[in-house]
Amino acid sequence: MSQMNQPITLPSGAVIKNRICKAAMTERLAIKNNASKQLINLYRFWANSGAGLIISGNIMVDKRYKEAAANLVIENDQHLDKLKELTKAATANGTHFWAQISHGGRQSSIFSTFKPVAPSAVQLKKLGLFAKPRALKTEEAEEIIQKYINAAAICKNAGFTGIQIHAAHGYLISQFLSPITNKRSDKYGGDIQGRATFLLEVIDGCKKALGEDYPISVKLNSADFQKGGFDEKDALYVIKELEKRKIDLLEISGGTYDNIAFFNKNNQRESTRAREAYFLDFAKSIREQSAIPLMVTGGFRTAEFCNEVLENKELDMIGFGRPFLVDRTFPQPWLDGHNNQIKDVDYSFNIKQLKDMAEAGFFDYQIHRIAANKELNLSYSPFMAVLRMTKNEMLKGWFKL
Repeated sequence: MSQMNQPITLPSGAVIKNRICKAAMTERLAIKNNASKQLINLYRFWANSGAGLIISGNIMVDKRYKEAAANLVIENDQHLDKLKELTKAATANGTHFWAQISHGGRQSSIFSTFKPVAPSAVQLKKLGLFAKPRALKTEEAEEIIQKYINAAAICKNAGFTGIQIHAAHGYLISQFLSPITNKRSDKYGGDIQGRATFLLEVIDGCKKALGEDYPISVKLNSADFQKGGFDEKDALYVIKELEKRKIDLLEISGGTYDNIAFFNKNNQRESTRAREAYFLDFAKSIREQSAIPLMVTGGFRTAEFCNEVLENKELDMIGFGRPFLVDRTFPQPWLDGHNNQIKDVDYSFNIKQLKDMAEAGFFDYQIHRIAANKELNLSYSPFMAVLRMTKNEMLKGWFKL
């Protein structure tokens, strides 16, 4: 049996049948904040993919502050029946299905709101898509923490088998962690101990609400890759605090919308590039100081290398995103030992300012094709991807269609 096929027992006692995770990817398939037939169909498909763990795309805790117009939102149990239908489909074949819980903060686009909130009034200046945020009052920050805890409790009741707190990629918790976006002087600001307080209060509250035997994970940046931002030293402090709280899985990522490290290789060290995967160097640093269960997503391209990393105990799980969107059969052939190499999609897009949107739009299109039971279209134009995603955000955000 290959290392990828080995089950893993998490600190909570939960058992995942193998070491492959379908990492979070924004679906943009909710209808009026609720699970749609297309969203349910998408996760029914992925539950049959062979992956041991599936993590949802952003599930927002406040419908006013979404990162995409068609995000799923959980504020109350009004639509619990639809959520249960979603989790029933996504947990087929003994697959774990975890809810990624998030808040857009200053990364709530203008298709969601023209009045975003954030730790401090620091605007994200990217293509004019984000308005200047208002700084949260201390009591408002505390109310949002309760929203995270409330959403987590509803997720457990709905049948999600775990949760992932999104503290990476520049969303609200990531904004609290970074000195660039957190200029506060209250208990949620200042040094890394203060800036980490918001996240740690979310974790503590979720632990109390969900119980010690329910999986709680965190997605955390190794760094923001911005001068003066959240860095590896900060991250190691946070990780030690998370280990004290016995979280079940830490997913390491990096970057924000200012510098999208999870879309490109420019921020990788040469040693990491030589070994396929992103963020492995930092994972090694964590291993030297912590026994926290680790997952890295991004860059893995051969089954041989995945098995090597797992056998060396560098990681406990391997996360994949795009491979699920370029090969409808992934990852079952890898688990069966019938395939070793992931194929990549290569296209040119020469408008630098729109490159991130073109990539996001291209893969968003593939997600929607899977949800509609259609074959992938890997020759889809990145120019059309930009237009399509912009149109959909306008229609679903401003016109509520």
